[in-house]
Amino acid sequence: MAELATVARPYAEALFRVAQTGDLNAWSAIASELGQIGANSDVQAFASNPHVTHAQLADTIASLVKAPLTAEAKNFIAMLAENGRINLLPEISAQFALLKNASEGAADATIFSAFELSADQLSQLAATLEKKFGRKLNPTVTVDPSLIGGVRVVVGDEVLDTSVRAKLQRMHVALAS
Repeated sequence: MAELATVARPYAEALFRVAQTGDLNAWSAIASELGQIGANSDVQAFASNPHVTHAQLADTIASLVKAPLTAEAKNFIAMLAENGRINLLPEISAQFALLKNASEGAADATIFSAFELSADQLSQLAATLEKKFGRKLNPTVTVDPSLIGGVRVVVGDEVLDTSVRAKLQRMHVALAS
């Protein structure tokens, strides 16, 4: 995995530099979509087919992107196809997102909740978490009924676990020792 990250880094950084000269949000959408396309097993199988030309591969991937593609984006896809690097698309997308967040002083936050959160609850929780973590957060909510109640928040390598399950585990440890 570290090898993929190392090989993907220059591509992600180059894509980010191009994105900074234009519409960063549009480029972010393209990078995210390319990451999802590149992670598809059918696309990976198609990319590894020796009978498929680089041009066919680039055209196929470009046709799968729903966002409007600029000439630079099409050139990027073509370059990856020519270099046999289509398998790097998910990692390039992830690294691009990290670069974008770092430039904006933001971070992705995964919120695990025992129940669905309404938009109002999510905005209140996000505001509280932004104060706690000291940066703007891009929250993603995942429902995990095993938490019983409360939330578990993961921001990078930081974890804030206020779930009932975590409290019960702490009580178990305290009583068992």
